Amino acid sequence: MGEHLASQSMVVPPTTGIEQTAGPGSSGMTGDNSAGSSSSGSNSSTSGAGGNRMVSKEFFTLLWGSKIKQDVFRRWLQGFSFSEHEPSALVQRDGGPCCVIAPVQAYLLKILLMETPGHTLGDLTADKCKTLLIQAVCQILTKCKTDAYRIVTLESASAASASSSSSSSSKEHTTSEVAGENQSADAIASNAGLGQDVANAECVGYDVPDAAMVRPAEEAAAASSSSSSGAGGGGGAGRSHDCRLTPEEFHCRIGFREFNSVDDVQQFYMQNFHILTDECGVLLLLYTVLQTKGLEAILSEMSDPSESLIHDTYGCGSQALINLMLTGRAVPHVWDNEQDVGGMKLKGINQQSDIGFITVMEQLQYCTVGFFYKNPKNPVWVMGSDTHLTVLFSNEKRLVSPETPSEVARRVFRQFDADGSNFIPSPMLQDVLCALDLVSEPEYVDLMRSRLDPENLGIILLNAFMNEFFPNEKKSTPDTFDLLHYNGIPHSNLHNRVLYNRGHAVLLESDMRMYNSSDPMLTCLQTKWHNIEVNWNGDRTPSLN
Repeated sequence: MGEHLASQSMVVPPTTGIEQTAGPGSSGMTGDNSAGSSSSGSNSSTSGAGGNRMVSKEFFTLLWGSKIKQDVFRRWLQGFSFSEHEPSALVQRDGGPCCVIAPVQAYLLKILLMETPGHTLGDLTADKCKTLLIQAVCQILTKCKTDAYRIVTLESASAASASSSSSSSSKEHTTSEVAGENQSADAIASNAGLGQDVANAECVGYDVPDAAMVRPAEEAAAASSSSSSGAGGGGGAGRSHDCRLTPEEFHCRIGFREFNSVDDVQQFYMQNFHILTDECGVLLLLYTVLQTKGLEAILSEMSDPSESLIHDTYGCGSQALINLMLTGRAVPHVWDNEQDVGGMKLKGINQQSDIGFITVMEQLQYCTVGFFYKNPKNPVWVMGSDTHLTVLFSNEKRLVSPETPSEVARRVFRQFDADGSNFIPSPMLQDVLCALDLVSEPEYVDLMRSRLDPENLGIILLNAFMNEFFPNEKKSTPDTFDLLHYNGIPHSNLHNRVLYNRGHAVLLESDMRMYNSSDPMLTCLQTKWHNIEVNWNGDRTPSLN
C-alpha cells in the first residue's frame, strides 16, 4: 500500500467496451497511487486521474440488451460471501448471478481439492477461504486475458460527484469513442437505455484510484455493519438492501485499472478484498472478466452478437457467458470443437476444460455436451438445470483418469446411438470402426456384421460389439465413489443452510438408462455416467434449482 507505480509506455488497447480518453493536460495514466490502492512491481499500470471513461453502447447492449430492467439489476447486486455453516461455500442471494458465482465456486473447490494439500473442507479458516476466493478469481481472469488484466472497481459516491463536477468544468474537451464515432454522454446514456439520470451525472468522470480502490471510512463502517465479515462470516452478501445502487448510479461510478501480471492482480485483491465482498462484488467481477477478455474478442467468438449475455427478463447468464467464465472463451455451444450446421461453423469447446459442465437440458435434447466438458481435468463439474447452476465435485481423482481403449470405444459407439438405446443400425458399423481406427475394409466389415447380427435384425448391440472387439474390458472409473453437491441459494438447502450435500455413487452393471423425470439430479448425472445410482445422505436428493 502507498507505493508509486512506474509509468508504462502507451499501448493502444483493443476495444474493451469501457472506453477511456485522456483529459486536458493528462496522459491518461498516473504514476501516483499514494492513497493506498495498491500494487507492486513495474509491470502494472493504472487508468488514473485525468482519464475519462464511459460504458460504450456496444458493451452495454452485449451484456444487458437494449435496457436494464430494475428488478434484473437488483438481483445482481450482491457481493461474494461464505456460508456460516460451510466455510468454503459461497451464498447466492437471488436468482441470476449463478453464472458468475457457480464458476467461481467450482474453481475454488478445484484449487482446494487438487492444489491445496493438507486442507480439508472442515478445517478452513476465514483467511484461507479469502485466499481461495482470490485464487479462483485470478485463475478465471488468466483464462480470459487478451492483453492485460482490467480490474473494474467502483468509485465512492463523493469521488464520483467530484469527478463529475471536474468533468463539467472542462466538458468541451471531453469525448468518448463508441463504434468509431465520438458521441456525447447524453447520446450514450440514451442509446444504451440508461436514462437521463446518467446523462445528468455526466457518466464520464475521472478514474481516481484513491476513491475507486479504497472506501472512505464512513462507507467501510456502513458496509461492515451490514456484513458480519469479509470472508468466512455470515450468510449476508454485501451491504444491506437499503444501500443498493440503481443502474444509473452504478454505471456512473465504475472505473478500471490495468495490470500485466496475475501476481499483481492477486496482491491487489488481497489488499482491496472489499471490492469482491461489497454490494456490487459479483457484478464488478463480471465486468472485470468482460474487460479483461475485451469486447472485440468476445464478439468474435459468439455466433450471434445480437443476443445479450444476460437475459433481459430472467437475469440469467447465456451459455456463452457460462463458457467464458469456465474456459475463457465466449463460444455459444457445449459440444467439442466446431460443428457444421447448415453450412455455418458453430463453435464449441476446443480443449479439455479444467472444470466440467453437465446439464439436464441434454437429456431433453436441447444440447449435446461434448467429451471435453464431461471429462474435465479435475473432478469438478458445473451442473445446469433449466433455471440455475450448481456444482458437483469429488475427492476421487480416478473420475478424471485418462480413458481406457474400451471406454473410448463405448463413447464412440454411443455417438452413433442417437437414441441412447445401446444399439446402432448395422450399416453404421463401418463408420464406428473407422472412428476407432480399427480395420474397416468392406470385406472385413461384412464378416463382422454377420457375426454381430447373426439373426439379420439390422442392428448391432453395444454389448456384442464390446465383447467382440474389447473382450478384456478395463475401467478407469471406480465402481463406487463419493460425490458432493453445492447449491448456493439458501432456500434450496435443508433448513436454509448452504451446506455441501454428500452422496455415495454406484455404477451399476447394466448399460440401460433408467430415467426418472421426477429426479432431475439423477437425470443430469446420467448424462455423464449412464448407469449411476446415488444414495444421498439423509435420503434427501439435492436440488438443482
